[in-house]
Amino acid sequence: GISRPRATLGTIHPNNEKTSAQCQEYVKKLKKFSQSKLSTSNRLTLDLLLLYYHTETSLGDNYLLEEPLSPSLGIQAQLPVLLAEYSFYTNQDITDYLNLLCSTKEYFQSILAFEQTKADAGFFMCDETLERIQDQCRAFIQNPDSNYMLEIFSQKLKAYGKLSEKDQEQLNLTHKQILKEKVLPAYQTLIEGLEQLRGTGKNTGGLVNFSGGKEYYQYLLKSQVGIYIPVEKLEKRLTQQLSTDSQEISELLKQHPQLLTLLNEKMDLPDMEPTRVMELLEKNIQQDFPSTASVDFEIRSVHKSMEEFLSPAFYLTPPMDTGAPNVIYINHGRQISNLELFTTLAHEGFPGHLYQTVYFGRQSPSHIRYLIDYSGYVEGWATYAENMSYTWTGLDDNLARCLQLNQDITLALYGRIDLGIHYEGWTTDDVTEFLSDYGLDDDETVHSVFRAIVSDPASYLPYCIGYMEFKELRDDTEETMGDDFNLKEFHQCILNIGPCSFDVLEKYIQKDYIRT
Repeated sequence: GISRPRATLGTIHPNNEKTSAQCQEYVKKLKKFSQSKLSTSNRLTLDLLLLYYHTETSLGDNYLLEEPLSPSLGIQAQLPVLLAEYSFYTNQDITDYLNLLCSTKEYFQSILAFEQTKADAGFFMCDETLERIQDQCRAFIQNPDSNYMLEIFSQKLKAYGKLSEKDQEQLNLTHKQILKEKVLPAYQTLIEGLEQLRGTGKNTGGLVNFSGGKEYYQYLLKSQVGIYIPVEKLEKRLTQQLSTDSQEISELLKQHPQLLTLLNEKMDLPDMEPTRVMELLEKNIQQDFPSTASVDFEIRSVHKSMEEFLSPAFYLTPPMDTGAPNVIYINHGRQISNLELFTTLAHEGFPGHLYQTVYFGRQSPSHIRYLIDYSGYVEGWATYAENMSYTWTGLDDNLARCLQLNQDITLALYGRIDLGIHYEGWTTDDVTEFLSDYGLDDDETVHSVFRAIVSDPASYLPYCIGYMEFKELRDDTEETMGDDFNLKEFHQCILNIGPCSFDVLEKYIQKDYIRT
């Protein structure tokens, strides 16, 4: 007797009062549960939810510093890809998809209302970021009759296999009409609405320059990265990491000077198809990672219209009730080497995102676990997997170690700059001075790094800090357990626990692995 509501993209509310009050109420209710009466999995879920809702209540009045339209991860860039991947299992799914498209205008209007509220409070984006977002929108709508969503929708209808050719033809016409009359005009409205706010964003630097910016940055460390330590302590960790890694790579190059020649010559792996790389990775991880049943996956290409704005590669999480399809997109507009393709597919595929997602899903976790985003765990794990993959390339051990250290240093540099810009108020001059100590003094590179980090606060930290947390957790566990430490069992324990904050992860590693 429950009626199915019409599918919509929802709205973004211009205030946070209702959400904050709801989170506080959830905390009160959750505290009434008795830990001792819960199963292990439910104790874990309770710990996660308590910490999550407590963190959300800490956002307070700083919610206006949130930005739904960031250049790399914003809704305007992600929505077309997510809609293109909307799966059809029943006729109702097709109806829901079309209704979602029809709700784009209202959704974008709510975003513009939120951006207006931000502008009124002095929190709107700077003009350079604004132009980047507008360019993304223009690229998506510039060829309405050949928009890639049309082709993909047609392919999905055909693959669905339950509709006649006549029905498919009619649906394709309906879809094209909705796209041209609803979706593309919504993007145009977004472009024009943002243009009205041009010039209202005066801050061209980090969050620290906004009222409440430091507090909001600390909230991001908790909510996005999953760590609960002072920024000052985090800065010392990054600085120490840079020092240790730089010293090791320097010693390695002194002992093996031929490595520098190989690096300067930009050595590479043999050319391989992405599917073949995935097969090799799936085989190579068997020694140190728990096995899982065979996984079907697809490799797709980013449409040319979006190549400039999307990552070199990305994995799309499948619906939680099906576990499929597992799709990895490769952006051929971003030229990468065969070696970079290998390590990138380790990050996105095996033993990174795809493997971790599938493994966790096959543990039949509570459905609520899918509703909370733990980027530090998810991206940290994938970066940890990427770093390990250098040892599977077949390259000389010293060269592989050199490449691992280079990645470590690069991650730590970005992490340190993120803290510098958003918490300490670094300017482009400060970033230039910092990077010059590491031999990076190209003005264009510095400006690109500065703008990317300003536009997406803390977006690099889940990769950098998440990776550091996994590496330190592994080192500490191995030191504690000595000869009893088993890498495959350690990885299995992490995967069984699944995405969570690092405080919770460490607690259950202690319970489930170190004490056994």
